[in-house]
Amino acid sequence: MTDAPAKILIVDDEPNIVTALEFLLEREGHQIRKAFNGREGLEMALLFLPDIILLDVMMPEMDGFEAARLIRQTPILENTKIIFLTAKGTQSDRRTGYDSGAEYYIVKPFDNAELIGTVNEVLVFG
Repeated sequence: MTDAPAKILIVDDEPNIVTALEFLLEREGHQIRKAFNGREGLEMALLFLPDIILLDVMMPEMDGFEAARLIRQTPILENTKIIFLTAKGTQSDRRTGYDSGAEYYIVKPFDNAELIGTVNEVLVFG
């Protein structure tokens, strides 16, 4: 874990995944906020100004790729890091994820240690 707690926004439409991620990341000492679709995630990001957004792709109202593109176009969120956490794991999906502005792309099901390691790497190295 890094010295200072990070502000992490979890955006996923699956309540069980959100709860599990929230528990895992709070245990690491991070401040957590959550949203359940891309539009809500963008609104919460503007209010919370997270260090990291964990973003699913397949969600109602606005998918994660579109949300990431809008986040990248918002100056106040320019330093926010995006980690896609999704079941969409093809090369094309990954390319779209990185093209939309993500720093990392993790495919579900994910390993808890891998996720924590990625979050810590983003916090340390940006």
